[in-house]
Amino acid sequence: EKEAAAFAKEKAEFDNNIAAVNKAVAALEKGMGGSFLQTTSAQVLRALAASSQEMLDADRQELVAFLSQGSEYAPSSGEITGILKTLGGEMSAHLSEITATEEAAVKNHEEMMSAKTKEVESLTATVETKTQQIG
Repeated sequence: EKEAAAFAKEKAEFDNNIAAVNKAVAALEKGMGGSFLQTTSAQVLRALAASSQEMLDADRQELVAFLSQGSEYAPSSGEITGILKTLGGEMSAHLSEITATEEAAVKNHEEMMSAKTKEVESLTATVETKTQQIG
């Protein structure tokens, strides 16, 4: 149960971050980067960029500068869009990996519980049989 709760929390965080990246990419592709910077998704991206271990430092600095300075900062939006698409792809891949790991763990747990239940039933039947033989 602890593992399932930890997975659910991590999955929710990934889903939130991926959604923020997708919103940013969509806004930038529509030429609405300035209005996007006012949203909570932009705040999520700021935090993500600051804490992401997987981003290259140059990409992180470029993205943080864009998200922090807004209209005063004008890199080619294609550069920022590329960084965000890469980040989103990496997060989606990692989410797929942890989801597969969690699903395998759940399946393993269910198989083990099924085997243990059968074992308990068998041992209970054996005890009952021996109890009847003894009298």
